[in-house]
Amino acid sequence: MTVAFYRWKDTDARTRWKLMRRGQADIDSVITKIRPIVEDVRKSGDDALRKYAKKFGCPELKTIKVTEEEFETAAKKLDDSMKKAIFRCVGNVRKFHEEQMRRVEKHWMVDIEPGVRAGEQVTPIDSVGLYVPRGKGFFPSTVYMLSLPAVIAGVKGIHIATPPNADGTSGIATLFTAKLCGVNNVYKVGGAQAIAALAYGTQSVPRVRKTLGPGSPFVQAAKQLLFGILDPGMPACSSESVILADETADPHNTCLDMLNEAEHGEDSAVLLITHSDALARHVQSNLPRYIADLPEPHRTICAKVMKGFGGIILTESLEDSVALSNEYAPEHLHLKVKNAHDLVPQLKNAGEILIGEHTPSSLANYGIGVNHVLPTGGFAHSYSATTVWDFLKRTSLSEVTKEGLESLKDAVTTMTDFEGFPAHGDVLRKRKL
Repeated sequence: MTVAFYRWKDTDARTRWKLMRRGQADIDSVITKIRPIVEDVRKSGDDALRKYAKKFGCPELKTIKVTEEEFETAAKKLDDSMKKAIFRCVGNVRKFHEEQMRRVEKHWMVDIEPGVRAGEQVTPIDSVGLYVPRGKGFFPSTVYMLSLPAVIAGVKGIHIATPPNADGTSGIATLFTAKLCGVNNVYKVGGAQAIAALAYGTQSVPRVRKTLGPGSPFVQAAKQLLFGILDPGMPACSSESVILADETADPHNTCLDMLNEAEHGEDSAVLLITHSDALARHVQSNLPRYIADLPEPHRTICAKVMKGFGGIILTESLEDSVALSNEYAPEHLHLKVKNAHDLVPQLKNAGEILIGEHTPSSLANYGIGVNHVLPTGGFAHSYSATTVWDFLKRTSLSEVTKEGLESLKDAVTTMTDFEGFPAHGDVLRKRKL
């Protein structure tokens, strides 16, 4: 079992490109595969959803929308210790996003010049579709990470789509968490067909204005294909993280940190970026032992990640490490350096920054309060972590008095004449005041 090791100044351009690109799928080829599915859902609605449920492992889907009885059954069956953990984590995530909402100024105007006022009004999106993936398990944490900011923002129509079990039921932890967060609309549908259903609407699934949530390349391809029918939201696909460390980082903890995001899948990307040769060599030598201690299939997954889009990058200086991290723009950035807070302002591109030895990624993934639905694939260059703002929209406001119009019209008509819009100018020149 080997761990890839790169001395960055000696790494060739092709290898650099591969690492920077990480496990992003060829979306164009995936779009070709899912285009017929999307069209089938558009034309056939629920019948198409049942057909694809059967094709992908759910032989009989009695109801597409989760019933109230199913919610009640889930609450009874879920283990009390799991309920307690969900309550604790939901409480922290709710508190964080409520604080975000308190900082939103919902209506404001300011004097631009005498008689001219402008401002904004902030209102919630009418309806959203939240995609909660399945994989080989269930992810109630994604339910509360997506649901709580939507509820707190004031969205009226919140709809969760998540793949069903083989017997046509939904995960009990998923349903318990949705209900706890205040979301009663859950649909047993996944993949590209789920995004198509949310975009076009079916007999059971209502059309929504925006969708958010992580998913497979098929889900991401469907979002891209349906752009214009609905807002596809932030790109969130294969998991990735950077551990940016110096000689003060604990070597044992760093080995553990390397595996946190790696175990999500073979297309995950995990990099230790450091200028400390001692730390780099320790992790390279010892990480295979930590991987060997994992149960299957996680052992195999992590081993493949460390030979694929993961590994260790040795830089020449802390400044070089910062520059490389900024270019990479990771989903998760764990900062383990001396005087870390002094370095944070220099880290411009990351979905989240986890500061210090005692802030491993798993804490933020579940219960610190910050959101774990984050931009991947380098999109942290232009996208932000999921917040209440993903469920809000801004409307510009303006009001001009008679005096303000008279004062401003000459400057504006000069502009309208220059750009060749006579009606724009006449609405000012010929207006009755």
